[in-house]
Amino acid sequence: MTTLKHELLTGVFYTALAKYSGIIISLVIAGILSRLIQPEEFGIVAVATVLIAFFNIFSDLGIAPAIIQTKLLTADDLSRIFSFTIWSGAILSIIFFTCSWGIAAYYNNETLLYICQLLSVNLFFVSANIIPNSLLYKAKRFGFIAWRSLGVQFTGGLIAVIAAISGAGLYALIINPILSSILLFLISFREYPQHLQLTWGIKSMKKIFSFSAYQFLFNIINYFSRNLDKLLIGKYMGMTPLGYYEKSYRLMMLPLQNISHVITPVMHPVFAEFQNDLTHLATSYEKIIRLLAFIGLPLSVVLWFTAREITLIIFGTQWVPSVAVFQILSISVGIQIISSTSGSIFQASNDTRSLFICGIFSSVLNVSGILTGIFYFNSLEAVAWCITITFSLSFLQCYWQMYRTTFQRSLMPFIRQLLSPLLLSGIMLLVLYLFSPLVTSDSLFLRLLLKGCVAVVVFMFYFQLSGEYDIIQKIKSRL
Repeated sequence: MTTLKHELLTGVFYTALAKYSGIIISLVIAGILSRLIQPEEFGIVAVATVLIAFFNIFSDLGIAPAIIQTKLLTADDLSRIFSFTIWSGAILSIIFFTCSWGIAAYYNNETLLYICQLLSVNLFFVSANIIPNSLLYKAKRFGFIAWRSLGVQFTGGLIAVIAAISGAGLYALIINPILSSILLFLISFREYPQHLQLTWGIKSMKKIFSFSAYQFLFNIINYFSRNLDKLLIGKYMGMTPLGYYEKSYRLMMLPLQNISHVITPVMHPVFAEFQNDLTHLATSYEKIIRLLAFIGLPLSVVLWFTAREITLIIFGTQWVPSVAVFQILSISVGIQIISSTSGSIFQASNDTRSLFICGIFSSVLNVSGILTGIFYFNSLEAVAWCITITFSLSFLQCYWQMYRTTFQRSLMPFIRQLLSPLLLSGIMLLVLYLFSPLVTSDSLFLRLLLKGCVAVVVFMFYFQLSGEYDIIQKIKSRL
């Protein structure tokens, strides 16, 4: 148990170091680019990014988590699988390059042609990096991964900003993903070099197929669940509305990426050691659920009341139409922060079948919600409401499936972890609802600061009075 805790905390520390340093960099870069590039151009790049993400699913095939999970792969197996990723990555890059003409014609946008062709380079290097990157995680080299990610993010972002200032326009938005994929591969390959062979490595691929197959199927349906809204908004509502929606969605994802995603890359490699002790795995995971619930659920409340200030401070006044969408999407932040860790638990427990079932349920719900919001209500706000509702329903189904099938235990321990965080969120909702109308300053920074301070005070008072954590005693002991 001590080793598990040490590995988990060490991994979280280094991942958090990179994430929270990176969030400052990403916010500065996003703020600069948002003032130099028009919403329509963000919409164009959003379409290209979503489409290439679909091709990335076929380059990965669930290989990365299978490499981490499987203990019986030899060095020769890894070289064969690496060769598979190289050849498949090259073929997929060529196919995506060729499809760029059809994509541009479908959206009636010639710029998409050149954007997609340039991004085909990204597709190859992301595929080539699967094995070296997976071996870094399998070896639990979280410190190296953190510094690597931070360095690459800073370099790519800096060059993108310089390009935008120099007048590169929307092409500045694709510099970072292309350059980052190349640098990540070169750095990872230097740590774990592989030998390229003239083989598809089918024999070695079969060793991980039973695990990777369900993971691959989950990735496909999860892709449509997460990205169909952007594809359809760009086609039927226009690139400018897509730009506003995409920016709101990215803002909503920011706390998700920088809170739960600090933990999830660490969870699978660490918890995989306990794949044969599901009781231990479940009780350890419940502590993480409680921690994330105390962070995520109150955060959803704070984001709802500060959506306008956050959007305008980071992106500027030209992004006012994004405010309402971001406010609605922020409702789902808390449950998404919790549920985003569920995939690592399904993987660590060797139950990717349940992960696949959850993916099907979530995909059907989300796609239905997206179609309803776009074609029935025909507004960005309606799409946001529909997605928020479907995220909530998917959250309930996911944990019912996990406890019923994977852990084979009662759902009550999970529910108990949520009760106190929900009570805190309700109190914070009431206080901010009463306090927000009193904040009438013209300064966005001051309004954000005041609301944030009130939220922190409520948070601290609740923890002290409820006995969740004795803050006063902790301060006394420090002094």
